[in-house]
Amino acid sequence: MSEGYDVLLRDGSIAHVRRLHPGDRVALHELVERSSERSAYLRFFTGGRSTAHAYMDRITSGVYRGHALVAALRGRLVAVAEYVPMDDGKADLAILIDDAVHGHGLGTLLLEHVALDAAEHEVDTLVADVLAENRPMIRVLHDLGLDVARRFEGGMMHLDIAARPTARLRQGVEARDHEAARTSLARVLAPRSVAVIGASRNERAVGHKVLRNLLDGGFDGPIHPVNPHAAEVAGLACHAKVPDGVDLAVVAVPARHVLEVARDCAQAGVAGLIVLTSGFAEAGQQSVEGELLRICRSAGMRLVGPNCLGVVNTAARLNASFLPHRPVQGRVALLSQSGAVGAALLERLDVSSFVSVGNKADVSGNDLLEYWEDDPATDVIALYLESFGNPRKFARIARRVGRSKPVLLVKSGRSGAGGRAVRSHTAAAATPDVAVDALTRAAGAIRLDSVNELIDTAKLLAGQPLPEGRRVAIVGNSGGPQAMAADACERSGLTVPELPPGLLDARAAAALGNPVDLTADATADELGAAVEALVACPEVDVILVVYTPPFGSGLDRTRQAIAEAAKTAGKTVLACVVGHDGMIDGRIPSYAFPEQAVAALARAVRYAEWRRGPAEPAGADVRVDGRAAREIVEAELAASPEGCWLSPAATARLLACYGVPLVESLEVDGPDSAAEAARRAGLPVVLKAVGPVHKSDVGGVRLDLRTEEQVRQAYGEMAARLGAEMTGAIVQPMLQGGVEVIVGGVSYPAFGPLVMVGMGGVLADLLADRAFRVPPVTDAAGMIEELRCAPLLHGYRGSPPVDAEALADRITRIGRLLDDLPHVAELDLNPVIVTADDAVTVDARIRVAPCEPPPSPLLRRLR
Repeated sequence: MSEGYDVLLRDGSIAHVRRLHPGDRVALHELVERSSERSAYLRFFTGGRSTAHAYMDRITSGVYRGHALVAALRGRLVAVAEYVPMDDGKADLAILIDDAVHGHGLGTLLLEHVALDAAEHEVDTLVADVLAENRPMIRVLHDLGLDVARRFEGGMMHLDIAARPTARLRQGVEARDHEAARTSLARVLAPRSVAVIGASRNERAVGHKVLRNLLDGGFDGPIHPVNPHAAEVAGLACHAKVPDGVDLAVVAVPARHVLEVARDCAQAGVAGLIVLTSGFAEAGQQSVEGELLRICRSAGMRLVGPNCLGVVNTAARLNASFLPHRPVQGRVALLSQSGAVGAALLERLDVSSFVSVGNKADVSGNDLLEYWEDDPATDVIALYLESFGNPRKFARIARRVGRSKPVLLVKSGRSGAGGRAVRSHTAAAATPDVAVDALTRAAGAIRLDSVNELIDTAKLLAGQPLPEGRRVAIVGNSGGPQAMAADACERSGLTVPELPPGLLDARAAAALGNPVDLTADATADELGAAVEALVACPEVDVILVVYTPPFGSGLDRTRQAIAEAAKTAGKTVLACVVGHDGMIDGRIPSYAFPEQAVAALARAVRYAEWRRGPAEPAGADVRVDGRAAREIVEAELAASPEGCWLSPAATARLLACYGVPLVESLEVDGPDSAAEAARRAGLPVVLKAVGPVHKSDVGGVRLDLRTEEQVRQAYGEMAARLGAEMTGAIVQPMLQGGVEVIVGGVSYPAFGPLVMVGMGGVLADLLADRAFRVPPVTDAAGMIEELRCAPLLHGYRGSPPVDAEALADRITRIGRLLDDLPHVAELDLNPVIVTADDAVTVDARIRVAPCEPPPSPLLRRLR
């Protein structure tokens, strides 16, 4: 926060927000001088400018006790907002904005950020006194999304604003962030004019190819080639520098000239920059790339790249790229972080738009999701990513966008454990790839393993309505491929139901069950008639046509018949034309192999089911003591700045703050104290060493000790075996019966926390029966049901059922703990013993570590 951050405003411009410091005094006095008398009166009442100048001196003095943020546009300080805490949990709120930037949304943004900062500093209520005639400010405060109480006295509106964030604030923040991101990219993806900087006369040069693509693609706005060494290129007059007023500039000059070009574009008021040039962060030049981004942000320019292929918008006839072929217009919006992958995808996918983000210094997948959400030319969004910039924000945006448009994701880098030394069961299981899976699941995005899967799924979702259910009718001319399709459906959780009698006309050689085998000599008309009948059947949700050419009427005639039969279908229709990939009539996806078709269909079915579910699953309302929990963590980190595993006592206190019960544990330091503890706890007992990570692996756990002498002996043997590694022990009563489960958590710096549940005890790692979620956990019961061991909880083969609801409650509470406490790096509750009426944690380990707390998800900012 000391260096600040960049934010998008309503009009797409970029402001820089940071904390006020005393060196801002001169700039603040200049802000007052630029303010109109009317603005000074509304803000400072009858005191006007003289009061305003005195106020600026006060807030930049060494005795100022408030919290203030300032904002700059194009290097000029244009706003200041503050709150000054009082003694009763309240704070005075104030804001002053340059007249020139009124209406840009800056005031609303600063008030959001000030309110969030105040809540973090335990301010309950922000107090504002506003002249009743200052209706714009009253409206801004009311529309912010916080709870406001108003009282009118003597021409003054007194407002008490609850600083606690609300659902309405979150909705308002998302809506304002969406509008700003969409507006900022409009002049990049739908520019009115384009400049090509580095437009060479050499036809093999990148700049020439971009210019040629713009011309050949039919872009109907002004195109400005920029080349100081040429009079004209491709029939267009050249400029020595980028002209003023250009929306989009495509940069194709050597890396050593890019910063100079960026400064020229900033001075000319360019809205967006596409830097095709390589030689930046990917070549070890992170500082140069950072300077390029700084130039763009200071000037309010959005940056695509560097090291990218360019941008395409087929609906706007914009091909600002050096692709070797012209993309075909379709309904899929495509982002690729890899130029090679993007080019390959464009050969097989028809697109509404394509953005090659390259090094992704600025414009990212999150920005493009915001833009494509409202793009009328886009029905499906496909992403190929090598890294996430802000994964939690991606999940929030994708969840919203996915309610109207499917989001497909291929994320490379599935292997590896993230380079972290982890010691808990959960952290070992929760690899970065598992984190991506949990993240995409939370977002409702469709994660795919390969580019081929992305193409297959995008074709189906872009061409056909979503499946209304899992019932698939398979019809075709060859029994073998149809049987393969039916098997694939069963493996994928789809059903192949019996069809109603008399639905289809019987033929001597036909098998009229499901699959419907019309035999190899079936004509195209017969196949089409069968498809028509299945489309009309209410017992069928999806029709999969399996055709093996060249039998029957041949490939072309059969495709035509399928297209005619499905022309008015309100159901999902797809085809497997054995050996041939493609589209039938531009609407019906066709796959070369049955399994390929069914795999795409299964993804579409799961997505359709997610979309029919609740938009925001209601999480359980759990009571916690967050303040006490934070104090425990802060005290542990103060004593161990590098991080540490909590002692059993500290672990128990922290879990108690979140209502997670631990079995009674008595700390002991020798054989005699262990025997005394066993007597107090009640025999039989369990003895566990303190210190070893996986106690059972090194003989650090002794169960079912029935006498005090057995306890003494067990302690001595354990101490002799473990030596200095053992720092003491705990004694617990022996719990009888129940199902052993592990509940855990891990926090990654990039992805944030993950929650895990799985088979517990010594089998936790061996069976690897686990489910993961991104907190907050709103479907703990669903997590449990994903486990192969779930039947054990419900009474398996005569065993009594146990309290799965209590286990779900513990999972939800651990999710809340991890969401609230980013310094909790690893957590294992193993085992949690689930009995007929409870779920009690028997052993718990928690590691805390220093970290930068993540910014509030409500804090609007560019990454």
